Amino acid sequence: MNRLHRARSPYLLAHAQDPVDWYPFGEEAFQKAKAEGKPIFLSVGYSSCHWCHVMHRESFQDEEVAALLNAHFVPVKVDREELPDVDAAYMRALVSLTGQGGWPMSLFLTPEGKPFFGGTYFPKEDRGHLPGLKRVLLAVARAWEEEREALEREAERLTGALWRSLNPPPGPIPPGVEERALEALARAFDPEWGGFLPAPKFPQGPLLLYLLARAWQGEEAPRRMLERTLTAMALGGVYDQLGGGFHRYAVDRRWRVPHFEKMLYDNALLARVYLGAYRVLKKPLFLRVARETLDWLLSMQGREGGFFTALDAESEGEEGRYYTWTEEELQEALGEDFPLARRYFALGEDLPGRSVLTAWGEEEVRKALEGGFEAWREGVRRRLLQARRRRMPPALDDKVLADWSALAVRALAEAGRLLKEERYLEAARKGAHFLLLRMRQDGLLRHAWREGHLGEEAYVADQAFAALALLELYAATAEWPYLEEARRLAEAGLALLGEGRLPLPAKALEEGAIPSGESALAEALVRLGGIFGPEYYEKAQALLEREAHFLARHPEALPGFLLAHRLLQEGSELAVPLPSPFLREAQALYLPLTQLVLGPAGALPALEGKEPGLLYPCRRGACRLPTDRLEEALKALKAP
Repeated sequence: MNRLHRARSPYLLAHAQDPVDWYPFGEEAFQKAKAEGKPIFLSVGYSSCHWCHVMHRESFQDEEVAALLNAHFVPVKVDREELPDVDAAYMRALVSLTGQGGWPMSLFLTPEGKPFFGGTYFPKEDRGHLPGLKRVLLAVARAWEEEREALEREAERLTGALWRSLNPPPGPIPPGVEERALEALARAFDPEWGGFLPAPKFPQGPLLLYLLARAWQGEEAPRRMLERTLTAMALGGVYDQLGGGFHRYAVDRRWRVPHFEKMLYDNALLARVYLGAYRVLKKPLFLRVARETLDWLLSMQGREGGFFTALDAESEGEEGRYYTWTEEELQEALGEDFPLARRYFALGEDLPGRSVLTAWGEEEVRKALEGGFEAWREGVRRRLLQARRRRMPPALDDKVLADWSALAVRALAEAGRLLKEERYLEAARKGAHFLLLRMRQDGLLRHAWREGHLGEEAYVADQAFAALALLELYAATAEWPYLEEARRLAEAGLALLGEGRLPLPAKALEEGAIPSGESALAEALVRLGGIFGPEYYEKAQALLEREAHFLARHPEALPGFLLAHRLLQEGSELAVPLPSPFLREAQALYLPLTQLVLGPAGALPALEGKEPGLLYPCRRGACRLPTDRLEEALKALKAP
């Protein structure tokens, strides 16, 4: 047993019995490295990572590899989800060293924590073009012994270069930044299968939300990209056609074969995308996918209200075993419905002897069944789910992360508001109360909780995502405590900006799977500005200007910031002084660039001088003529 037996993370606990003398990331490990003059072997992964499990079985449970690690290095194990700042900092270093990144991340550091060599997955022995971990460990140990000064100079050079490149001075937002982003996206767009080339293809929730906001405003190019992408994803194997929810990414261009882990953050973002896209594009498929994904989110909520992190990619030692089928298994479960189901699911041997279920045959089967399609599909889905539940399920990562849970709260609160469904709203309330009552300490939401144990770390993203979730709950319920808590958390997020504890800058240069804490905070500040006044707009502008350098170079990589920028430049408020006959109708509107302002007349800056019974479409506090017609208010909100 090593030092990880005291850990909170299921990923770290899985390594507690390794013969490797693992240390958690922290001062104890760095002090040992300095005292003994040894380099650090930093291994970063996460619970639902397939190749992390493979490297664990092959190498970290192996006595020979453990002996090399223990003799020549101080081994440090990190759960990237618990310490996202450590992950971001060292992933940027790995990309700088090798040109690519990924998990498991394997880095060699000086005793001061500065990287000089690394890679991702190493097999135990040499395999094809991959060097074996044993050979790598021996080579690095020899180099450290014989060329330590040169390695330390290289680590110092890399560290200095990262600080310079990742911390440019703030500046004005480049003109035309959003149009240049759209042009870059159009070049990368796959017109046949949607998404953005090359494969593997990730759902990219932040980018889809940005395109959705522009489609809502009536722009044709974002609308076209969005509809093609969402349709292909919904019908592909990247979507769990039986249990709802999306896998992490597809390895192919057609979204057919996924990498099978299911992450809370992906599904929280994509539930919002599909529900909003249904409102904008009116496609029933999108509503079905939104509901099934929301229901998957509900399945990840613990009894106390927090949302668990992820489901593993593998079960019974095989990736995708839980989700894939043989023809014999399908025939046994479906009987006489099998021939039609075979067409519906477009079976093909995607993994050895097994098929990933798609819905590529949906239109063909719908035509064949005419009005009976929905009942047929639901019956097939129910029977296959019953059969699947008899299998060994993937492992659940049951830690709760404040930022990811807040994404789920926001999705469910928005769904409760738009669909007028109390079960979603109640789940959102329960999740919000868990965050505020169980995960807040000394005014800050702490990042990670598991089985009653709360971590110390607190990040901007925790505060910012929760502020946005509570603003959505306020819009859905008109209950002021949520608004006040959102304001407190946004202020707490501002206070955390710039704090750092690492020898490297903890900054990601793209918002692929999840928005950054800073862009979410900028969005929250703009929304608060629509309620409380211009000081919040100024703070949001300052946050955006911190990213001006990166927005100038690759704006399409920062869709969360682009959305916050659009909200600041073109966003609006809809003030509804209470009591109002329009409250429920206004709450049911899909308004991605509008903040609802609800409360008694005069009770908030945005409600001053406004009469109950009227609707006030406004932009940065300047209001158009009030109206008693919802259609007129909506038209005014979309107007340039």
